[in-house]
Formats: sequence, structure tokens, C-alpha cells
Amino acid sequence: MKVLVPVKRVVDYNIRVRVKADGSAVDLADLRMSLNPFDEIALEAALRLKEGGLAGEVLAVSCGPAACQETLRTALAMGADRALLVETDVELQPLAVARVLHAVCAREAPGLVLCGKQAIDDDAGQTGQMLAALLGWPQATCVSELQLVEGRIRATREIDGGQEILETRLPAVVTADLRLNEPRYTSLPNIIKARKKPLDSTCPAALGVAVAPRLQILGVSEPARRRAGVKVQDVAELLEKLRQEAGVLQ
Repeated sequence: MKVLVPVKRVVDYNIRVRVKADGSAVDLADLRMSLNPFDEIALEAALRLKEGGLAGEVLAVSCGPAACQETLRTALAMGADRALLVETDVELQPLAVARVLHAVCAREAPGLVLCGKQAIDDDAGQTGQMLAALLGWPQATCVSELQLVEGRIRATREIDGGQEILETRLPAVVTADLRLNEPRYTSLPNIIKARKKPLDSTCPAALGVAVAPRLQILGVSEPARRRAGVKVQDVAELLEKLRQEAGVLQ
């Protein structure tokens, strides 16, 4: 079985982003970029399936500019067998990414697609669900535990009331939650080996996919600064502030 893992190049989670002076977008100049953490978790899940003899090949796919090759090399260093870059300079939105992945799935015929549940740059959390709808495959989202049993997947996901266990046939789309696993560190020998692994490239036009944005960003602004906290002398003063300033108590 082939497992396809989409990976996204995002601003490293340790970096504080800043907004451009004109408020048009986030300023990405000279910022450190990395593999989206949730996609890293999905990739680790795919690698564990392969190591357990439940998957034969792990294919990492990224959509975006040429710089995404660096992200794919990271995925190859972690253990992915092949990588594919769908190169475009257009700012991709979730539906466009889902359509690209749909075309890639039609060409590669994976038995399982493992995605991160969301990307940490836009927090959309939509691509996996849209891809499953386009493919007509069953899906399990925000999965914290995953098993393959006799050609079917059994997924555990956290819900408001506790845990929900889903079981469905393959092929399927699964999106990984933070608690699914802890990704491995890439060793220097594996980083060197990754340079020799195949990294193919194509473009949306070659896949027959239009990726023009459907939504327009009108402006970007930083969140308002939080006001400094204050100390209260007693419960009565606390209740008064909750009533007058916070509007919590009526």
C-alpha cells in the first residue's frame, strides 16, 4: 500500500511573525521556514505504518514555490521514499490544494492519505476534508490514535464528550492531531541519504488544475495588545471588576 503525505512549508513555530507596513500580508522576508508540525506528525504515522509492514511506500507531496524543495528534503530525511513538488508561485488556498492533491492521487493511486489536521500559518483545517469529498473517500479527522486492521483503519478522535472510535475501509483520508505521535529527529546520515532520493517536480497546469485564488485578503493586522493584569484586595473587589469591567456578571 502506498501512503501519500501532503507537507506544507510554513514559518517555523518558534518565530514571531510580523505584518507588512502596508497591512497587505504577513512579512516572510528572512524568516526561518520549516515543515508544518501537524504534517510532520502525519508523516511519522506513515513511516510507522511502513516500518510495521503495513505500507510499502511513503510519498511526500508539497505544493508551492521552489523553496518547498527544502521541506520535501526534510520529509525524505525523516524516511519518506519519494517526494513530489507541485510548483507554483500562486498563493494557494485550501480548495486549490485539495484539487491539486486530488489530481496527484489520481496519478499515484495511494491506499491512504495522511494529512496534518491544519497548517499553523492559516489554521484553516479544511484541505483534508475537501480532498476526501473530491475523491469520494471516507475520512477520519483530528485523529489521536490510528490502527490498520485487515485492510481497514480504526481511528480514535477526541470530541467534547470524550473519545470517538471510527472504523472504515481503505482507501481513506486521515488528518492527524497533535497527540497521534511524537515525530522522530532526523539524523545526519539520513539527511545525507535524502539528497539521493527522488524528488520529482510538476505544476498545476500539467495536472489540469486551476489554482487561481477564490478569496481575496483585504487586510492583515496584528492582534490588539493584552492589557496588564491588576491585583484585587478581596473577593468583593474581584466581583465588582467582573461586573463593571469584564461584563461577566450581571
